Amino acid sequence: MARKHIGMMALMLAVTVLLAGCTAPTDMGASTENVAGGDNVNPVPSGTPGTPVHLDFEKTDTEMFSAEAYILAPGTPKFSVVCSGSTVTADTDTVRCQNGIVTVTGSAVYEFSGDLTGMLVVDAGKEDTVHLIFNGLQIHSQTSAALYVRKAGRVLVTLAEGTENILSNGGSFQAVDESAIDGAVFSKKDLAFIGNGSLQIQSPAGHGIVCKDNLLMNEGCYTITSAGHGLDANDSIRIGKANLTIDAGQDGIHAETTDDTTLGFVYLSGGTLKVEAEGDGISAGAWLQLQNGEYNLLCGGGYENGTKANSGGYGGFMGGGPGGMGGRPGGQRPSASAQSDTDTESASMKGLKAMTGLAVNGGKVTIDAADDALHSDFSLVINGGSLTVASGDDAVHAEEVLTVTDCDLNISTCYEGLEAHEIYITGGSVSLVSSDDGINAAGGNDASGTGGRDQMFGPGGPGGHSGNSTGVVAISGGTLYLRASGDGIDSNGSLTITGGYTVVCGPTNGDTAVLDYDNTATIRGGTFIGTGAVMMAQTLQSDSGQGVVAVYSQGGFSAGTQITLTDSNGKQIVTYTPELNFQLVILTTPEMKAGTEYTLTVGETSAPVTAN
Repeated sequence: MARKHIGMMALMLAVTVLLAGCTAPTDMGASTENVAGGDNVNPVPSGTPGTPVHLDFEKTDTEMFSAEAYILAPGTPKFSVVCSGSTVTADTDTVRCQNGIVTVTGSAVYEFSGDLTGMLVVDAGKEDTVHLIFNGLQIHSQTSAALYVRKAGRVLVTLAEGTENILSNGGSFQAVDESAIDGAVFSKKDLAFIGNGSLQIQSPAGHGIVCKDNLLMNEGCYTITSAGHGLDANDSIRIGKANLTIDAGQDGIHAETTDDTTLGFVYLSGGTLKVEAEGDGISAGAWLQLQNGEYNLLCGGGYENGTKANSGGYGGFMGGGPGGMGGRPGGQRPSASAQSDTDTESASMKGLKAMTGLAVNGGKVTIDAADDALHSDFSLVINGGSLTVASGDDAVHAEEVLTVTDCDLNISTCYEGLEAHEIYITGGSVSLVSSDDGINAAGGNDASGTGGRDQMFGPGGPGGHSGNSTGVVAISGGTLYLRASGDGIDSNGSLTITGGYTVVCGPTNGDTAVLDYDNTATIRGGTFIGTGAVMMAQTLQSDSGQGVVAVYSQGGFSAGTQITLTDSNGKQIVTYTPELNFQLVILTTPEMKAGTEYTLTVGETSAPVTAN
């Protein structure tokens, strides 16, 4: 949680209302005053926040699943290959077999059936298209890949409708040529899977499918069990209307290359995907786009295995909490961001992870991750879909820009909810429960936000501000419910609200705040309701004539106490019942006008208030 050091600030504005100072509404002894605005933190002119970064990887099924992947030259011959033990029977000399190694050498359609103890090798011309039909085929290779594509233009595998097929490795990989084969399926060329059959892949000592170019799966049912990545490709992984179940010792799906920054992407559209991974659910070295379909990811054992040190080390030794074990109970395994560089790739336990950009455009997505549920090293956009998230660290994290335009996002548990340097919320529905900040516009790294009160011993000495806080939170639409045990909305920079319906429910313990910002917090439209602690309180400033009521009671009120604001005609403007105890109330809606008197009722006590 970003922590602006403003100490035991004196609230020096005029007393405007008397409310009960303790949980019993009959106690009228304590005063409730206006809460100070941004003048206590040396505000700078707010200006106009930047605009969301437009992602340039908005691809379509037509583009990703090009028909060229399935086209065979007119008159392409078709041959039948029947496997039995370590031998085969084939009606073509472009198939040869030696000691269980079956090699396909020409461009043609090959229909395979039977059981093979050995391996199937594609070693055709560099321009050849090889079409393999699996029609009830089982291949078991004890010491290498069951299917090895050494050379071809591209290889297409069709799973014959209604058939069950199995490709498996026996538990070790021995060199058969210069290639470092480490998957039950290993392809050095483009590889595509289609057809409405099923395929089981078993790889107890390596990856499931490895492709050094583009891997495409557009039909079929797949069950993949692997010690390494379930699917691993260099250039891209494209999954359409396929149904996959992956149990992986590392990442469920992993695409990455060092040769071209535009490659190493993952595209998913339609079908179903169920992943249980010790590492990341889906990891893209470039961008990741997901839409339609149904996706269920369990990563690193789930959120219960995540740990996150409390920001600033408050409340305990080495990160707060009993024994200094960090900010959440039950975690035995450290989060990926806390692990050393020498750890294996499986140390990262995120749900959806991308280096340059992540877009969720639709679908039903369920993620339970020990680390971030959704993570991008640059931009992240949620354009649609229904998302159910549990995270041991951040629920949604982008290093630079996070944009939410449309979705139904339900975050049941996380350390921080939405975190990025710039956060734009223009629509959708977001509901979250966080053990630290609900929304955090923080510095560009995968950690708790810096700046503000986090800089207690930073630039300028204790409580100093760098004066260069450039974070942005801009809410222009949508419905947000933030139940945060840290700050509700924390911006290491500015906060601007121009629309939407935002509710922040915060605690009364510690130095948490409903709003925590470095520069300015401006309301120009929309509804904001906030309750929580008073010690570090800040409020919104209106530059549009919209009224803001911000009052507090040092004694506070119990959870479940109803808050109602009515106008002079008795019309209810706001009614809200917080789930947590509260000392502070901040209310503003487009119906409220600055300078106008309203009646605020908390529990059974009412008093007049004037909106600022």
